[in-house]
Amino acid sequence: MGRIRKKIHEVNLLDLIPERVIGHDHNETGIVTLHAPRIKNKLLKRWLEPRLKRPFIKVKLDEIGSAVWLLCNGKRNIGEIAGLISDRFGEKIEPCHDRLGVFFQQLDSARFIHYPNYEECLKRLED
Repeated sequence: MGRIRKKIHEVNLLDLIPERVIGHDHNETGIVTLHAPRIKNKLLKRWLEPRLKRPFIKVKLDEIGSAVWLLCNGKRNIGEIAGLISDRFGEKIEPCHDRLGVFFQQLDSARFIHYPNYEECLKRLED
């Protein structure tokens, strides 16, 4: 699936279902640390990764980003996630949809998530 899709801006972001692609862990306060691979090329990864001390880059999320990340289970769409996050954080996250749009765009461009129902949403748009 290609990154920065040609028609991603035409698809309703709230209908997309985000699914995590990389691993993570979280501490007792609920802050999530993502484990992004240093090398994405399969051939280089196979050759270089065993020689690296740390094959992953750790990306620490804030409180809101951690809550959103944990809700991305491949079953909820972004609209449902927005509702849950808005209920939990209230005024702290306003404007909720704008902030989530930017957050999911960053996750998608970094290849931390993918949308398994993207093609379905695109076909629905064309009909």
